[in-house]
Amino acid sequence: MNKLSVYKIALALSLLCFLAIVLIILTGHIGQAGPFCISCFIALAIGCRGYPLLKGFSYTVTIFAAVTTALYYPHYFVTWNGFRLATLITPLIQLIMFGMGTSMGLKDFAGVIKTPKGVFIGVVSHFIIMPLIGFTLARLSGLPPEIAAGIILIGCSPNGMASNVISYLAKANLALSITITAVSTMLAPFITPFLMKGLAGAFVKINALNMMWDIIKMVIIPIGAGILFNKLVSGRAKWLDKTMPLVSMFGIAFIIMIITAAGRDSLLTIGPLLVLFVLIHNLSGYTLGYWTGRLFRMNERDCRTMAIEVGMQNGGLASGLAKEMGKMATVGLAPAIFGPLMNVTGSILASWWHRRPPADSLESNEKNGTAAREPQ
Repeated sequence: MNKLSVYKIALALSLLCFLAIVLIILTGHIGQAGPFCISCFIALAIGCRGYPLLKGFSYTVTIFAAVTTALYYPHYFVTWNGFRLATLITPLIQLIMFGMGTSMGLKDFAGVIKTPKGVFIGVVSHFIIMPLIGFTLARLSGLPPEIAAGIILIGCSPNGMASNVISYLAKANLALSITITAVSTMLAPFITPFLMKGLAGAFVKINALNMMWDIIKMVIIPIGAGILFNKLVSGRAKWLDKTMPLVSMFGIAFIIMIITAAGRDSLLTIGPLLVLFVLIHNLSGYTLGYWTGRLFRMNERDCRTMAIEVGMQNGGLASGLAKEMGKMATVGLAPAIFGPLMNVTGSILASWWHRRPPADSLESNEKNGTAAREPQ
């Protein structure tokens, strides 16, 4: 049996599980659909890996399986033999940030010198557009104050590494994307707490200095250690380059499961509405980020980068901050939803743009005599 057959079987199994879910719901026994929902997502995640167009969605579908597991069996993700699993959130984020640091170097900050205009516009737009959209949605949402504050929190967070992957797939300016992510992350300890104090202070009590220290210990110190590690053992720890992305993916999935289990009751009550507001937040970031680039007469590749860098956030950090605030089950819900959702929308956007190379790139290729020949 070849690999493609395995992927086809997985997709067929996913379809069968989906049909079983529909039947169970129609008979009014949705509480018994858990195993079929989990199996449906796992099989779909496996099946997606067999097709280039769907492969990018595999990890996100796995996250959906994790969320479903936490919703149906929350007791497994709250405590384990008396140990509160929420205690693992901060160390996991530190490990993820260390992994981010090992893939970085001083060259990632050199873009500030090479393209200061693009970096400045990207970072400033990111820390203006997303916080203000989050604040507006929180005020309009009618959600409980602490849950609404979570929408603001994800908006005030810096970029995540996922934006760099999406920029690459979307044929955007990858170098600019990496630099904006690096700069916004390093500025987060100084900007995020005071944005939260000003915008979310009416929803939930914010201690800006405590939040500043939380970001430093969860982001700056681990990333700095990762950069130093990368410099000292450059080229001698290839196993780490392969291992850290897997560790990061597992860590993010586990964090989302813990938060989902803790906030299960709230999610079952206001989940669909919160998903809607988070989706609006994310899509508005893409749209306004893109047109901000247009406003400043940036080329198409850079405009795509602006859209992705503004619309995609560091959900892991936001979740960690919610945990440090002691409000993981309320403030932490919007970040837990935003992460998987932005991966879905980002992947769709990247696929759309990937099939439509930027006009400025085509013109450059034509000038260099390297434009692709049209099929006869």
